[in-house]
Amino acid sequence: MKLQGNTILITGGGSGIGEALAHRLHDLGNTVIIAGRDRAGLEKAAAGRGNVIPMTLDVADAQSIKTFAHRVLAEQPALNVVFNNAGITRYEALDRSRDLSGTEETITTNLLGPIRLTNALLDHLIEQPSAAIVNITSGLAFVPMVQAAAYSASKAAIHSYTVSLREALKGKVEVIEIVPGPVATAVNVGRNNPGGNQPLSEFTDEVMAQFQEHPTREEILVKRSAFARFAERDGQFDHVLQLINAGR
Repeated sequence: MKLQGNTILITGGGSGIGEALAHRLHDLGNTVIIAGRDRAGLEKAAAGRGNVIPMTLDVADAQSIKTFAHRVLAEQPALNVVFNNAGITRYEALDRSRDLSGTEETITTNLLGPIRLTNALLDHLIEQPSAAIVNITSGLAFVPMVQAAAYSASKAAIHSYTVSLREALKGKVEVIEIVPGPVATAVNVGRNNPGGNQPLSEFTDEVMAQFQEHPTREEILVKRSAFARFAERDGQFDHVLQLINAGR
């Protein structure tokens, strides 16, 4: 993926990983659209950066995605890169019957949201120069956290979907997966993660360093997610599963 002269959309761009990547990419010379539900948070993230543009979007709402797609393409016709970053985590107890509304919300936001948004923008992206789709997954896509089972499953599904999308769009749109480990954002507050949470700035440094490689890797993997990403390959799956879920 080229790193300058793009018009980039980042969902969940008002905080955390999305905001950090938006700032880095803007400062390299890109126009960056940050989208999410929290208008005040988006405006705060855009403050002081003239080419960071806040736009309201609820990725859990199919109609919101359709409306947003029409608007963003009308207002930013040079859009050529999409980061599917927005996501939620809901903790759940699997050992008893429960209300599944949180589970359904997680699947809708984390899985259907990126699929719907990609679908809404795909015909446009295929026609753009240097087009790319970047999906944010998780080390938990490869070894799940039991208390966040739906989150882990949604990220595993997006990993698989990304692999299929890359094959389908080969030669048309570059498809990249970013695999974070536990990052020190609001999502991970209070979570007992092996080795602790990676500082956001350190995570962003790692990701941007890999983006600067040429050609860009299909999978951008930070060091703290590698132990989960390769656990099964290395014969360590059961050990890593217990490590991730210790103390639950």
